[in-house]
Formats: sequence, structure tokens, C-alpha cells
Amino acid sequence: MTSIADIEFSAEGTGLGELFEAVPTLTCEMECVIASNGHSLWLSGPSQEMIDDALATSSAVDAYSLIDSDDGRWLYDIEFDPETVDVFETVIDEGGTVLSASASNGTWLLSVRVLERDHVSSLYDRLVDNDVSPTIVRLYDLESESHSQCGLTSRQYETLVAAIDHGYFEIPREVSMQELSEELDISHQALSERLRRAYRALVTSELNVAEDEVATAPMPSD
Repeated sequence: MTSIADIEFSAEGTGLGELFEAVPTLTCEMECVIASNGHSLWLSGPSQEMIDDALATSSAVDAYSLIDSDDGRWLYDIEFDPETVDVFETVIDEGGTVLSASASNGTWLLSVRVLERDHVSSLYDRLVDNDVSPTIVRLYDLESESHSQCGLTSRQYETLVAAIDHGYFEIPREVSMQELSEELDISHQALSERLRRAYRALVTSELNVAEDEVATAPMPSD
């Protein structure tokens, strides 16, 4: 069964570890489109000159070249020294695919797809063997990913789906709340409360905001 693992670890000891030491404000994001001999990475934060200097002096970087630039960030093709811990290659060796990768403050966050959950354990052990200390932030099976992981109850989920199917969220609306409540065989008030709770659950989940933060957040003045 295909699974997704979100893995966090320090960049120290990896291919870009020296760069984060040289320019602590550096941020990095993997480019998933452009093919290259090495790794295509968007680097930003410090100036391009500082990034070039850090790349040139890094013992972990064999070669690098600038591919593109966009609004204060630069896309580099980077080849690491064979003796350097290359986390991306380690993921591939263990049968995984890097879906996304970003780093800031010297910490990487990778989203990895694997065909079997056992591959996550193998990848974890490989990283530990290479003196990388990973933390599994999240692990889930694609087939079992459900509305509950967004904080929704089954009824809230079914209500939102019905609202979408009947055009409640269209502009203009294709169904009124009264009509939707009759379709779901619940009262107008019950539908209103259920929708509000569903909105709250989605917002707190997607924005990663704790319930107590929502309760104490100040109301806008306008």
C-alpha cells in the first residue's frame, strides 16, 4: 500500500550542511520539474553573491551552476561530493520518491512517497546510519487518508460534500440553505451549526492553528 512520510531532520552533515552554516538565513526548495545531472534547488534568503561564495567554498559541493532566477531566489544545479550524505539519493535507493523538499533555519522537511510502509523504516535506519537524526512528522497510507485527518466528523464531511454537489458554494448559489437542509432532512439551524463547525475544523487543520488559539484570537476591528 502506497504511503506518504513527512520527515524532518537537521541539514548538518548533509550536502547543504556547510551552506546553512555559512549563510544561516538561507532557505532552500527542491525543483521538481527541471531535469539535471545533480539536484535542482531554489536558494534564497541571502544575496546571490553570498550564496555563490558559500557554494564555492563548500567541500560537499563538487559542481554547481545557475539555471534560473525569480524574484530574489536562484535556481542552481548542484552536484554533491560522492562521500557526502545525499538524502535525496538515499530516498531513491530505498525505493522512495521525494515529492517535495524544503529547508530553512538549517532544518529539512521532506515529503516522501513509498510503496510499502516497511520502506519508511528502512529509510529511517539508513539516515540514522549516516548520522542523520530524522523525525517522522507524519505517516499515512494514501488509501486510508480520510476526512477525519482534516478534523471533520463523518456528518460534517457528508454535509460539505452535499453542499458542493448541490451548488451551495457556487456564485450565485444554486441551492438555498433551507433547500439544502430539506435535502439532508435536518433543520435549518442544525445545518447552519454543522457547516460552521466544519468550516472551523477545516481552517484550524489547514492553518495548523490550535483550538485554544482560535478561541483567544482577537476579532478584527473593521
